Amino acid sequence: MTNDANVILEVRNLNVEFTTEDGIVHAVNNVSYKVERGKTLAIVGESGSGKSVSSLAVMGLLTGTNSKISGEVFFNGKELVGADPEEVRKLRGDEMAMIFQDPLSALHPYYTIGDQLTEAVLVHNKVKDSEARIRAAEMLTKVGIPSVEQRMDDYPHQLSGGMRQRVMIAMALINGPELLIADEPTTALDVTVQAQILDLLRELQKEFGTAIVLITHDLGVVADLADEVLVMYGGSAVERAPVREIFYSPQMPYTWGLLASIPQISAKKAQLDPIPGAPPSLLNLPKGCVFAPRCTFKDQVADGACASHFPELLEVSKDHAARCHLTETQRTKIRSERKIGRM
Repeated sequence: MTNDANVILEVRNLNVEFTTEDGIVHAVNNVSYKVERGKTLAIVGESGSGKSVSSLAVMGLLTGTNSKISGEVFFNGKELVGADPEEVRKLRGDEMAMIFQDPLSALHPYYTIGDQLTEAVLVHNKVKDSEARIRAAEMLTKVGIPSVEQRMDDYPHQLSGGMRQRVMIAMALINGPELLIADEPTTALDVTVQAQILDLLRELQKEFGTAIVLITHDLGVVADLADEVLVMYGGSAVERAPVREIFYSPQMPYTWGLLASIPQISAKKAQLDPIPGAPPSLLNLPKGCVFAPRCTFKDQVADGACASHFPELLEVSKDHAARCHLTETQRTKIRSERKIGRM
């Protein structure tokens, strides 16, 4: 465990496997990262890259499934992997919380919004029902829900998608957690509501000093909210850096592909530049670099190393690491020729 008091969450060599009829799914492979208090770490990558599964493991939400978890997860100095599930449950919703992708599925359809928020307070605090309800109403007001007294008696299906997402944020933050994991918090919301939700997260983070792990595939959201970025592909971390470095000096071909797929207002052509091929099956990962089958530059690496050797996650500069067999000289030349990032 790190001795840095600013680090609230440290994940070290996290592995998650699922046993299925078809074989073992290697969902997360030796992933490590740190999150500082009051900062935002964005975990980005395509669907199936291991983003959500890694965070569910951190929250202790894979217990009782057919999963096998190894590695270390330190939250405020407490090791969570292998810890008593009851102890982890007490932390969840109190000191650490999660916003799920689909608020309609995460909220209980048979209970009113007020009842669900009030219960979230009562589970972790010894207060009267009336006091819990007051706190619930205050939190709904804080996240921008209008006509709070009326909404407290509404059921989830009576609210819009944006409203439900605000309720989820209120529920996650109602006990003042030190860590918030937000799993695709703006998915399926229109652009205006997305901006409102991101502004809300930013304001609440500033007010409460909450550390945020933001899971997303939207690099626009990353640029707007994140301090650091972890890029995942095929269950592995392939690049880790401060947000500015990811956009201005990306070092891994998969990250280049993600950036090339972002629409540019100033672009002369409307057509995007997609990454060829499809993500690998987590049942049968490539022997060498997980991205090699889709990488345009693998032929530039000597001795076919991309197909035979899994590259290490090596530092390329302070606080910036990448997993790639290309040399620094090769990466610099490619980025310059293809105008990747802003050099």
